[in-house]
Amino acid sequence: MAGLLQDRMLARAAILVLALLITSVDCLAQKKPRSPKSSSSSSTKSELDKLRKQYIEATKEYKASLERLLLLYQKSVAKANDRLTKSKQLFTEGLISKNQVTESEEAVASAQLKVTQVQQQMTTADTQIAQALLEVEGEKQIARLGALRKGSLIRTTSFIRYNGVGAWSLSQAGKIETFFQQIFKRPLPIAVFGQGAIHNQWRLDHHNAMDVSLNPDGPEGQALINYLQSSGIPFSAFRAAIPGVATGPHIHIGMPSHRY
Repeated sequence: MAGLLQDRMLARAAILVLALLITSVDCLAQKKPRSPKSSSSSSTKSELDKLRKQYIEATKEYKASLERLLLLYQKSVAKANDRLTKSKQLFTEGLISKNQVTESEEAVASAQLKVTQVQQQMTTADTQIAQALLEVEGEKQIARLGALRKGSLIRTTSFIRYNGVGAWSLSQAGKIETFFQQIFKRPLPIAVFGQGAIHNQWRLDHHNAMDVSLNPDGPEGQALINYLQSSGIPFSAFRAAIPGVATGPHIHIGMPSHRY
């Protein structure tokens, strides 16, 4: 019992560390630079990199504490199953009531639920680490795009980006909606048209862009991507969530949203 309480405290402590780190990253990202000097920008990036590494390490520690909890809960499941087997035997022999067997069954279900919950938390921890790594990859690839010429296309494991060949504005959205409606006989699933609340939260300039709720690897997403590229329209197609950049799979139509 003492070991179980200790591991719970470790898990809670790890969650607190994660929360503090996330808050620190958000606060740092929202600070306005006092001057446009590159040294200030480099310093901020260095601090963000450091916090991101701490976040990954804290998440790993959190997952390790969950693994210890999982072992304890799995032992509890085994013990509960043993008690249930004995209860059923005693009931057959007429030594206990049906209610006592039901209580043993409920104890097994309760113990198994704890195992399932910890496994889900471990999966979440893995996802958080993957997303942090995706963000690092995304930032590196985005930095490279600055030097790409018009019409250039870049693909990574997390996103596809096409620079377009001409000027873009949201006034062109109508022809994209018409194309999609004609092909798939349903409206284009636009999630955000122009600046949205999430973009304000992440300090991204999204005024001249729109987000479409389509998986870029699905048939509709592929058709839209092909149309955009053939029309010279810039887009970014995200395959997964990238913290501070994308909430999940979608197609961003327009030039990349720059942070302000």
